[in-house]
Amino acid sequence: MYNWQFENWPYFEYNSKAIDDIVIEFASETGEVKGIIDSLPADFRQDAIIHIMLDEAIKTSAIEGEYYSRQDVMSSIKNRLGIGDGTNIRDINARGIAELMVEVRENFSATLSEQMIEGWHTMLFNRSRYIQEGNYRSGEEPMLIVSGRYGKEEVHYEAPPSHCVPVEMKQFIQWYEEFNIENNNIRESLIKTAIAHLYFETIHPFEDGNGRIGRAIVDKCLSESLGRVLVLSISTAIEQNKRDYYEALKTAQRSMDITDWIVYFCETILSAQKSAKAIIRFILMKAKFLDQHRENLNDRQFKVILKMFDRGIDSFEGGMTAKKYISVTKTSKATATRDLQDMVSKEILRPIGGGRSIHYYLNLPD
Repeated sequence: MYNWQFENWPYFEYNSKAIDDIVIEFASETGEVKGIIDSLPADFRQDAIIHIMLDEAIKTSAIEGEYYSRQDVMSSIKNRLGIGDGTNIRDINARGIAELMVEVRENFSATLSEQMIEGWHTMLFNRSRYIQEGNYRSGEEPMLIVSGRYGKEEVHYEAPPSHCVPVEMKQFIQWYEEFNIENNNIRESLIKTAIAHLYFETIHPFEDGNGRIGRAIVDKCLSESLGRVLVLSISTAIEQNKRDYYEALKTAQRSMDITDWIVYFCETILSAQKSAKAIIRFILMKAKFLDQHRENLNDRQFKVILKMFDRGIDSFEGGMTAKKYISVTKTSKATATRDLQDMVSKEILRPIGGGRSIHYYLNLPD
């Protein structure tokens, strides 16, 4: 039997004290992240927020086997924020997930409703030829979550029948509204967020996109409960070990005692916050690095340094090379070599290797 088939559905049981240690650590981490964000110059603060939204958009799609151009998603986010260059995004799916990220962030305090969730779904699948966007699933066929080859499928979960979805969703919204959190209580915020995701994924109201919508609910619930937007990517943490996520979900959907699920999901949220802190510290390092070296860089060099930073903590894969430098700046090999050597002499880049195999990395502090 699945949880929605039990008589006491949806009255979940759990031990709230099981996350005591997580609550203390999360309070420390989220406070530190807020402090770092607040200390950033306005343009770098925006850079950090966009970076996290971009990671969430890319990873929440990757979990479902959807892979979009990072540049398309980035351009879509910036266009939606009104700071883009107006680039036309051909991939409507990349645009859809980007718009959802911005929408959830900008309206985290709005009252959750069926109309809001249906609107999110419409953003994801706008003009899709295959999905009825904004509409709950219908039909008599059961909604099954399966894996394995044809003829040897393993059924992981069966969702409530389609005809039950409208009632289940009304009940979900009512539960969400009635789960009141006073004084931005971190423990209750984490618990509500963990349950909200499990509850929504259990109903599985749409034909497609349930995972992405369910993780958007996580972002909204956590920010709304704590009274401010949190800068983290839950999908990045989940995607690092999808098997654990699906196993935890599978187990939780077979019982009304969800203590283990709450512990698992709160640990995942904590991991996401720690990862975000590393990214934000990197962006703070970027701000200090550029402030220190900007006057010593020509326009070509500055463009390349920004390109290397844009690739994130790991910088350019394989480092910068003369060939890559030429590709980015459209300059000659002689100029590229001269520019790179100049940055090495100024301790802006550090070389690894020699001859034709030489690679250059940002000379960042340890």
